[in-house]
Amino acid sequence: MKLAILSCEPKCYSTKRLVEACKQRGHFVKVLNTSKFAIDIEEENPDLFYRQRHPIHFDAIVPRIGTSMTYFGTAVVRQFQQMDVFSANSADGILNSRDKLRSFQILSKHKIGIPPTTFVKNKEDVLPAIERVGGAPVVIKLLEGTQGIGVLLAHTIEMATSIIELLQSQKQNVLIQKFVAESKGKDIRAIVIGDQVVAAMRRVAQGQEFRSNVHRGGMTEKVELTDDYIETAVRACKLMGLGIAGVDMLESSSGPQIMEINSSPGLEGIEGCTGLDVAGNIIDFIAAQVDYPEIDLRQRLSVSAGYGVTEIHIPAGSTYVGNSIQDSGLREKDINVLTLHRDGHVIANPKSTRLLEANDRLLCFGSLKAMKELIPEKTRKRRRPKIKKRKNNDIQ
Repeated sequence: MKLAILSCEPKCYSTKRLVEACKQRGHFVKVLNTSKFAIDIEEENPDLFYRQRHPIHFDAIVPRIGTSMTYFGTAVVRQFQQMDVFSANSADGILNSRDKLRSFQILSKHKIGIPPTTFVKNKEDVLPAIERVGGAPVVIKLLEGTQGIGVLLAHTIEMATSIIELLQSQKQNVLIQKFVAESKGKDIRAIVIGDQVVAAMRRVAQGQEFRSNVHRGGMTEKVELTDDYIETAVRACKLMGLGIAGVDMLESSSGPQIMEINSSPGLEGIEGCTGLDVAGNIIDFIAAQVDYPEIDLRQRLSVSAGYGVTEIHIPAGSTYVGNSIQDSGLREKDINVLTLHRDGHVIANPKSTRLLEANDRLLCFGSLKAMKELIPEKTRKRRRPKIKKRKNNDIQ
C-alpha cells in the first residue's frame, strides 16, 4: 500500500507514530504538507499538484487537518476522493465533526445521548435559552474550539450572559450547553476505528479545572467500556461519516452523552495511557479498506435514472405490520431492503423472513416512483410545515 499522511506538522508524535507503524508493516508512506497542494478542476479530470509537480499515485490518505486549515484541507481531501483515493475520513465527515453545532444537529435526529444544547444569535434570546437547558451553571463553547480552548463554565446566569455578550461582540458564535454535574470533571475518550473501539481512557481534571483535556493538565487512566458506551461512540462516528475518530463522552446519570467528536485525535495520550498500538490499528484498517473498499451507496446507486436510495417508514396500522419482508410485496414493486432500523438499532441485510413492526424504518434501493407511492396521503400532508397558533409567547 502507498499511503500519504496530510499533515503540516511532520514531527508531531501522532504523525511520527503513523509513519513508524506504516514502515513496520512494509507499506510505502509519505508525509505531505497540506498547504502545498494545488487543486485543478476540469471535466472528467480532477487533478492535484504538490509543490508544482504531480504527486505519485497513492492508494490512501490519512488526513491530519488542523483547525486553521479546515477549508483548504477538506478541499484537498475531497479532491483525493474524486480521484478514487481512499480517505480514512471523508471531507464531509471532517466538516461535520469540526463544527460543534453541525455535529449536534446531526446527532439530535437519532437516539444517541447528547447534553441539552442551544444556539442563539440575539441578546434577548440568551436568558430563555439558558432556562431551556436547565439554568445555571452552563457550559459555553465556541463552535470551533479544540483541546479545551473556548470552553467556559458559567456558574450563574449573570456570568453566563456577560460571557456570551462579550464573545458575541467579538463576532464569535457560541453554544450554550447543560452542565452535567455528575461527570465531576471527568470524561471518556474512545478511539473508534471502523466499527470498533480500539482504545479508551478516562480523563480527570485536576484542581479547580473542570476541563479534563490532557492539554489542560488532566490525568488519564485506562478504562474498559460497557456496551452502551461502545455503541454510542461507534454510532456517532458513523453518523458523522468518519472512519477514524476520537469520541469524547460524559458519564451522566442517564448514560453516555457525546461531548465532542475529533476527526484528528492525538495518539500520544491514548497510547501512553493504554499501552496499545493505536497507530498500528489505524494502518491495518486503512490497508483493509484499500483491499476491500466500502462503497457509498447513495452516490453510486442514485445515478440510475428513476432509481435511488431512500427510507420508508412503517407507521402503526400499516398493512405491512406483521408481514415478513418477503410477503410484503416490496420486491415485486422493484424495491430492495438494505437495512432495517428498529428501536435505535440497525439490522443490516435483514432476512426475507423477518417480520415488520410498527415504526420500523427501511433503507431501500429501488424504483423512486414505487417508493414515493408507499408514503400514505396523511403522512405527505403531515410533512408540510404547520403554523402553530399563538400560545403565550409562541409565534402566531
